[in-house]
Amino acid sequence: MWGVLQIATGPLSDRIGRKGLIVAGMWVQAIALVMVPLLNGFSWWLTASILLGLGTAMVYPTLIAAISDVAHPTWRARSLSVYRFWRDLGYAVGALLAGVIGDTFGLTWAIAGIGMLTFLSGTVVAVAMQEQEGPA
Repeated sequence: MWGVLQIATGPLSDRIGRKGLIVAGMWVQAIALVMVPLLNGFSWWLTASILLGLGTAMVYPTLIAAISDVAHPTWRARSLSVYRFWRDLGYAVGALLAGVIGDTFGLTWAIAGIGMLTFLSGTVVAVAMQEQEGPA
């Protein structure tokens, strides 16, 4: 889902703007993550996986485009590498956080907690991000 749909969502963000896709994508990811521990059965988990792929396809290319919008061409590569560093560091920190939550409260809380954190992140973007007019 993610790999195929981001072919469409990247250019879509050029047409409709970045903020809406980022916020909606993070919220779709959050719903999918919360579904996994709360609902049982293959069909529910498949649905959650599809939603997670859809949300990720909405967020990933759009975040890179949003960084590119505000970065001058002379420092765009550096700004994207800094963004990617912090994003990838988030994977490591998120895995450790999920492990601590999982060991302390159980895997249900770990997955749902990451879902709630993702929803909160989308809310921060909804409140704080300003839509850009176009590339720098």
